[in-house]
Amino acid sequence: MSRRNFSLQPFSPIGPPLTIKITGHITRRPRQLAIRYDLRGDLAEVMIPAPADIATRRHGLWEETCFEFFLGVKEAPQYWEFNLSPAGHWNVYRFTGYRQGMAEETALSSLPMSVRRASNSLRLALEVEVERIVSADQPLMVGITAVVKLAGGGLTYWALIHPGPRADFHRRDSFLVEL
Repeated sequence: MSRRNFSLQPFSPIGPPLTIKITGHITRRPRQLAIRYDLRGDLAEVMIPAPADIATRRHGLWEETCFEFFLGVKEAPQYWEFNLSPAGHWNVYRFTGYRQGMAEETALSSLPMSVRRASNSLRLALEVEVERIVSADQPLMVGITAVVKLAGGGLTYWALIHPGPRADFHRRDSFLVEL
């Protein structure tokens, strides 16, 4: 088992500094990957989608507040993008290379996540059977990210690191966590 804590940083904050922070941890077991995001601070600054009656696979989740992670096999061009909405909606995309060959990952038919809300915090946790897409002996590189929609409009982009001149979660040099 391998566990790593993380803290996300905003890319070019919009307007006055935000009072929110995004932290969490990620854990890899032979068959599973578990990740937990903790969004803390003045949640009045953030547009958080209301819980869905029925959580479904959806496109375009990154257009509102959405937690994401990018999973790549070390030394291989293919990778996966996981989108997790606080509403409960989700999606997983497979790429053959940098922003190439995007397709829904059909090996995963659901993502069992839990979401807990409080006045000054939001926690989203997920456990996924990662063995459906990669074998237990393959070393993984992970980029952990989030898109946060502000109450006043606009999106902010959060990641472990922002290595380029613009926010780009698909860059492999931002996949910093090795599991």
